[in-house]
Amino acid sequence: MGFEQLAELRDRLRSEKEQQTKAENPPRPAKRKPAPQAKAREVDPAVEAIWPLQKHFPLAFPVNPAPKVPLKEGIFKDAEQHLELLGITSEQLKLGISTWCRGNRYWACMVENAPRLDLNGQPAGIVTAGQALYAKQQASRQRGKDRKNRAKPKAAAPAPVADSAAEQAAD
Repeated sequence: MGFEQLAELRDRLRSEKEQQTKAENPPRPAKRKPAPQAKAREVDPAVEAIWPLQKHFPLAFPVNPAPKVPLKEGIFKDAEQHLELLGITSEQLKLGISTWCRGNRYWACMVENAPRLDLNGQPAGIVTAGQALYAKQQASRQRGKDRKNRAKPKAAAPAPVADSAAEQAAD
């Protein structure tokens, strides 16, 4: 056998092997990066309602790290007049404002005689001593819950004692 014949045999065996491999393993579609929408996390509905408030009323709903400000009592009714502008429903607005007004960042701004602001950032009342005390209590209660949740071990629940006593009585 000459070199030409060996090269021809090699090429023929190589092509047969490729055909066999293709038959056993059909070609896979090329992997593509997922579209940005597919990769996006599910957004909390409260956060989704807060974003338009921050966009349209930045003085009343400042973006973190700016401190929150005490909001005017009855701000929900004022904001309800702007539902079309905000592009959210009344229920979403209620969820957004109630979520905004809960939490340590909001309660920290609720100090006695602090000005309450309307949607445009204009003073519309002050925080009373009772409201400031309530906010301080809420913040303290939240810190207590946070500590309790952090200290809670993630162990399986122990078997009920009453069952083992019943088993002993049955014997």
